[in-house]
Amino acid sequence: MSSPHQVRVSDARPQPWRNGGGVTRELLLWPDAQAWQVRVSVADIAADGPFSSFEGVDRGFAVLEGAGVILGLPGKEQTVTSHSEPVLFNGELAPSCRLLCGPTRDLNLMVRRGSGMLHLSRAQPGQAWGHNLQWRALFCWDEARLQTQTESDLNVLDLPAGTLCWSSPTSTDRAPWQLLSGSQVFWLGLEAA
Repeated sequence: MSSPHQVRVSDARPQPWRNGGGVTRELLLWPDAQAWQVRVSVADIAADGPFSSFEGVDRGFAVLEGAGVILGLPGKEQTVTSHSEPVLFNGELAPSCRLLCGPTRDLNLMVRRGSGMLHLSRAQPGQAWGHNLQWRALFCWDEARLQTQTESDLNVLDLPAGTLCWSSPTSTDRAPWQLLSGSQVFWLGLEAA
């Protein structure tokens, strides 16, 4: 088995938003930049304003640091902090976003509708993940230790803070991953449609 791929936030170039409300660091377009099914990024939100609309895309959003935000979703407002579970919503909705108290840094997962079901959740030490997914990842905002395995190999990866670790499981490495240690860690996945 080849080791899962790793991408660090510190290696991603910041790209300013068109509306001037923040910057995005794109970590991954999978399987490729032109026909992506999955997009993972980390964004700095510096000012109140609406999210961009993404037609045909389902989105996941989690606050990594800062006081948090209030998202204006259909029929309700939802407060999201660095202690909240991630929020999933339709990309066409372009919710309004108000900062609670200063800038935030956030994890964003986008999945093109029709390519599969988006998964984004907090990971807990001892928890297994991703045995039936066509794409799976772990994002750690703090340092983490991840165990991966095949039928014959067991590997332990020490991941630096701000790392996205991902793979497209093949028939020989569909065994679940297990988080051994870490806080502020998230599972990401694409389940086949």
